[in-house]
Amino acid sequence: MAWSWRYEGVNGESAEGPAESFGSQADAESWIGQAWRELAATGVTSVALVEDDRVEYRMSLLPAAE
Repeated sequence: MAWSWRYEGVNGESAEGPAESFGSQADAESWIGQAWRELAATGVTSVALVEDDRVEYRMSLLPAAE
């Protein structure tokens, strides 16, 4: 099973990002924990964690509203 991230922009459209593949969910989550600021700086507003073709979950990279 391969884990990867799908990148999305402001309106949910597909956005460019690194084509990384991970052997476990934990490895993928560790990587996004280190890379999310860089991704957000390039216009990625949300990501989806994907196992093969199944979306495990989505999360926003935008700061929480105050």
